[in-house]
Amino acid sequence: MRTLAAIAVFGFAMAVLPAFGPTDFMLSFLTLMLLFAYLGQGWNILGGYGGQFSFGNTVFFGAGLYVTVITQVQFGLGPWAGLAAALLAGAAVAFAIGWLSFRYGLRGSYFALITLAFAEVFRIVANSIAITGAGAGLQVPLDPSPANLQFVGREGFYWIILALTVGSLLLAWQLERSRFGVYLIAIRDDEDAARALGVDIFRTKLRAIVLVGAMTALGGAFYGQMFLYVDPHIAFGVSVSVEVLLVSIVGGMGTVFGPLLGAAALHTLSEVARETMGDTPGLNLALYGALLVVMVMFLPKGLFGLASFSARRLLKGWRS
Repeated sequence: MRTLAAIAVFGFAMAVLPAFGPTDFMLSFLTLMLLFAYLGQGWNILGGYGGQFSFGNTVFFGAGLYVTVITQVQFGLGPWAGLAAALLAGAAVAFAIGWLSFRYGLRGSYFALITLAFAEVFRIVANSIAITGAGAGLQVPLDPSPANLQFVGREGFYWIILALTVGSLLLAWQLERSRFGVYLIAIRDDEDAARALGVDIFRTKLRAIVLVGAMTALGGAFYGQMFLYVDPHIAFGVSVSVEVLLVSIVGGMGTVFGPLLGAAALHTLSEVARETMGDTPGLNLALYGALLVVMVMFLPKGLFGLASFSARRLLKGWRS
């Protein structure tokens, strides 16, 4: 229950933060940090708990982003219908990729590469057809109101992504306590042994990737409502896939709070680098790569593992 209490404390602390009058910059920073914590938690369910490393989660993100924008711009529907359509689109894309991958036993580097290939295919298609605006992209008309999921300031978006992030933490907490979560962890640790014990490998993996697809597509839909624009590079670019993977690895894979810690660390590092070195092209990816090497070499359990180890040492020293 300590994990549940920690989630409650985090949610309360972040909920009261706007009462202290943070600047628009701070709210924007926290909103993007929480967005990637939420997206990272989606990757963490499949990669951290299930051991199925994906390099192409941007395909789900982009599907949700494009669907929510297309439903408004091309079909004149409201953003709420766009959100529902984005969830269904993300789940459908994930089902198709998962069925093709897991039915034929792809795992490890093969699964990672096929997800990356699907993301590239979707980018090429989006860059070529009229309904997506091709290379020019699509712009959602500006009409600020809660009914349109558009807000004058950043506070409205902050509340929405905070709710989604707390929900993702609760989902990961429940996953660790559920039979489905135990099956995922068993597959991660030894797939052949899990199969011998009666775990339905295909069904468990497929359920996991569909859940991740729907979650990530919802994050893409939120991004579309916040920035009101989409093009193939934003929707299916490699940067989203890299960052959602890194926040889990840096924070701690297979843990409830790992993606949140990783997102906080990566976005803080990015802002510090931007303030000291300016907007150098490719700077973020270079820093993320260096940080990834350091984490793999010296902190394989991530920041959450380091924090847990430090807390145990302090508690042991206090008791002695």
